[in-house]
Amino acid sequence: MTWSTVLADVLIGVGAGLILLAGVGVVRLPDVLTRANAATKATGLGLAAILGGVALAVGTTRAAVVLGLAVVIQLLTSPVSGHVIGRAAYRSGAPLWQETHTDDLGPHYRGGGPA
Repeated sequence: MTWSTVLADVLIGVGAGLILLAGVGVVRLPDVLTRANAATKATGLGLAAILGGVALAVGTTRAAVVLGLAVVIQLLTSPVSGHVIGRAAYRSGAPLWQETHTDDLGPHYRGGGPA
């Protein structure tokens, strides 16, 4: 085993672990906003780690460029999609978690935000 194979295996394992944690967060967290946060952050980093590990395992320049581009696209689009999902849920009146004490958007929307 070479150092690149070991590093690729570690990156793929870490990425799979992050994606697993994101799945657990989506199932266990209490409201849409926290679920969207878990889904976008952990899966974005997890997929980046997996693709980095695959690029390292393949070992060609073409694979590194293509998978690096996929990582950049993932890291650019995942937070935007999480924001859009959270905003749509908030504007549609999805209930916030009962332990949420601060609602900074409430005063900016007609009717003071969700009930």
